[in-house]
Amino acid sequence: MASNDEIDDLENLSNDDEQEELYEHHRIVVDKGQDFLRIDKFLMNRMENTSRNKIQNAASAGNILVNDQPVKSNYKVKPADVISIVFAHPPRDKTILPENIPLNIMYEDDDLVVVNKEAGMVVHPGYGNYTGTLVNALTYHFGQLPSMEGETPRPGLVHRLDKNTSGVMVMAKSEYAMTHLAKQFFNRTIKRVYNALVWGNFEEDSGTVTGHLGRSLKDRKVMAVFPDGDYGKHAVTHYKVLERFSYVTLVQCKLETGRTHQIRVHMQYIKHPLFNDEVYGGDKILKGTTFNKYKQFIHNCFKTMPRHALHAKSLGFMHPTTGKEMLFETEIPQDMREVLEKWRRYAAGNMEAQNE
Repeated sequence: MASNDEIDDLENLSNDDEQEELYEHHRIVVDKGQDFLRIDKFLMNRMENTSRNKIQNAASAGNILVNDQPVKSNYKVKPADVISIVFAHPPRDKTILPENIPLNIMYEDDDLVVVNKEAGMVVHPGYGNYTGTLVNALTYHFGQLPSMEGETPRPGLVHRLDKNTSGVMVMAKSEYAMTHLAKQFFNRTIKRVYNALVWGNFEEDSGTVTGHLGRSLKDRKVMAVFPDGDYGKHAVTHYKVLERFSYVTLVQCKLETGRTHQIRVHMQYIKHPLFNDEVYGGDKILKGTTFNKYKQFIHNCFKTMPRHALHAKSLGFMHPTTGKEMLFETEIPQDMREVLEKWRRYAAGNMEAQNE
């Protein structure tokens, strides 16, 4: 998926002649290190909720431009190319539509609201998810919310959780609160604790993962670790083992920084991807036996929790107006609790078999 820095909804683009007016919907500047690659494959890697067939049809219709010139789907992109995707209709309006979506509100006052986000809810509108988001719900429940100047409209947001990550979030209800909370995130004084079920056992009881995070140079829809620090942004995750199940482990993760997919990528980097994380390889049987009974057990776990096993357990910050330290904790949601209980029973059964 292209980042906000790479894909922008821009003002309309007109041809110099009398042809139909075209509107630029997306603009992508190709990275300096990009290998030569067919543009249809390149855009498949960059854009969510699209298909190669749609991209090829757009190219055939002359709707894909490179450096202001139409190209066919077999065009090979090269570093610094400027790709524009244009159509005869304007881009979707960025107006946030209020939607009456139930929210699990943990706390609310004049400055902020704290919610327990369910897995499956997208936080803010974006490509392919214009409705049904947390921001749509917040706009309905609280009316006009502040938005960072110059940013894509994300009213009240000072941080976010991935769609399939559950847990506690704080949103601002005033400009002052938004600025104050954003500064706390920037200064890394926010206390964030996550629970994650990951593949494999750990030799140690605790540790720290340090490694710059940035868009993968091979697949721009995912993040990757760059240990030499020559690319990406500094990222640090502290982890502690909470419970061992032999083939998987429940860990507590504390974020020192808050990068996109940080825990998911850092755990993958140390060869402990999140259980059932389809993006970072955790949706396969990575540890355990070859018995069919075990394979069925894993598939039942995946079915019980059809998402990656990550929950934002607690969030601590200083109230922007009162200066009071606030801490909010959430229970692990039912789907993740059920999977943990399955593993407890499985691990206990294995222990009994070994002792016989």
